Amino acid sequence: MDVLEGDGSWIMNIILLGPPGGGKGTQAQFLIEHHGMRQISTGDLLRAAAKKKSPLGLEVEKYMKAGKLVPDDVINNVMKEALEEGNDGRGLILDGYPRTVQQAKTLDQMVKLMNVSVDHVINFNLSDKEVIRRLSGRRQCRECKVGYHIQFAPPKKEGICDRCGSELFQRSDDKIEVIQERLRVYHEKNDKLVDYYRSSGKLREISGEGSTGDIYKKVEGILGLSQ
Repeated sequence: MDVLEGDGSWIMNIILLGPPGGGKGTQAQFLIEHHGMRQISTGDLLRAAAKKKSPLGLEVEKYMKAGKLVPDDVINNVMKEALEEGNDGRGLILDGYPRTVQQAKTLDQMVKLMNVSVDHVINFNLSDKEVIRRLSGRRQCRECKVGYHIQFAPPKKEGICDRCGSELFQRSDDKIEVIQERLRVYHEKNDKLVDYYRSSGKLREISGEGSTGDIYKKVEGILGLSQ
């Protein structure tokens, strides 16, 4: 849609792809803060749907309570509701959806019926080695929940929170063996998804390495939002 409204705001819908720890969330926040876009996160949507206790929400809750992956058809329906509610002219950032080629095809059908489009798909490239370095170095305070990183933002005293003096710990999903499994699943799904969007001509690729500010300048350049 890449249309500049009379009030100076841009209307466009974008998808952010990339590995865990690749910086998608940070870049989405920059777009929200600087350009008023709205983020639609699959995880947030599923939790919100479960709280609603609607027929669809109860179905979502059933899978989440059982610790099972929510099936594509249920996720697609949740996303359809969110897209209908969120089509307010601000532009949307889809984070965590689609995850598979089948979800991408369903999304194409949904936005076509809504007379809108996905304008850009940005894929943040990051080596597995760097992903492991970023995620495995994260630590969190057991009490006040403040986050640290053993390389990028270490505490003043190793293993101790600067704020409250409590013990820091490593979350289970930040352990190396868990990250490696997450990356295996990620590549299994995402590589095909990247190929799908590359064939559509909408894919734009950016290195996820470097400062968040430099990466954001590249994102703005791709979207035509740079001043």
